[in-house]
Amino acid sequence: MTRRLAVVAKKVGVSEATVSRVLNGKPGVSESTRQAVLSALDVLGYERPTQLRGERARLVGLVLPELQNPIFPAFAEVIGGALAQLGLTPVLCTQTRGGVSEADYVTLLLQQQVSGVVFAGGLYAQADAPHDHYRQLAERNIPVVLVNAAIENLGFPGVSCDDAVAVEQAWRHLASLGHERIGLVLGPADHVPSARKLAAVRAVAGEVPDEHVARAMFSIEGGHAAASRLIDRGVTGFICASDPLALGAVRAARRRGLDVPAQISVVGYDDSALMNCTEPPLTTVRQPIEAMGRAVVELLNAQISGGQVAAEELLFEPELVVRGSTAQAPRA
Repeated sequence: MTRRLAVVAKKVGVSEATVSRVLNGKPGVSESTRQAVLSALDVLGYERPTQLRGERARLVGLVLPELQNPIFPAFAEVIGGALAQLGLTPVLCTQTRGGVSEADYVTLLLQQQVSGVVFAGGLYAQADAPHDHYRQLAERNIPVVLVNAAIENLGFPGVSCDDAVAVEQAWRHLASLGHERIGLVLGPADHVPSARKLAAVRAVAGEVPDEHVARAMFSIEGGHAAASRLIDRGVTGFICASDPLALGAVRAARRRGLDVPAQISVVGYDDSALMNCTEPPLTTVRQPIEAMGRAVVELLNAQISGGQVAAEELLFEPELVVRGSTAQAPRA
């Protein structure tokens, strides 16, 4: 017990006597200090005293599909910082192949009595994926916010970058450069953001041939394979559903001996870290991560505080960032 007091006191930056007063329910401790001590107990893996176990921990689960795509660490940094300003502690839950699943993380978070959960890039965006763990959270009235497009009828508020505007900007940019054979490298067919992007392109450009649409897993390797197929079909301008997919498209062009951007133009999506340092620097559509992340935390905190939040989607405007991976279409 003495060691536990010392460890928690050091973590919070208060005296052992203050920690003891919190654990024993004694007066003389500010609410902010009390919550900091309880959060430290949760983070360090110590059980709360019996009389304090009925309260939800000041922990928030932040569930991400991966950390290899720089967009997810970027969201984690913004959301984590905003949570900390509110006295909430983010618990990062990152999935790995063959590791802990999204549903398993939800079970673990519920055991920790978290105050809420934020999902980014999760199974909620795939129509054919299992969704029972989301319903479990809804049944327990756990505050939840989803980042970017989700399937219908989950009943959670969401914060999204406008996929339709993003792909319209990319398409018009490539068309203005004279590209007539424009292809799309998208995620799986049941992936909601990819479906939105395809619908938007067809709305702005008319019928897009199926052979100009390639599906891929969200990785450089997936982008390489998908773009290779489109190059074989004569595509000269690529709109990709993520920056890693776009980097894969650049690699595919180079493996064919084609110059980017003189012969092949590529547009990414996200404007994640270091995309201005690639060769060539990547033209991409920027998600407003800072504004979106803060909106996520505002929606979550409103729910935690007992407020009513509509299960609606807030759409944020993207921005086309033109760099060196796009240029005038090659002459026939």
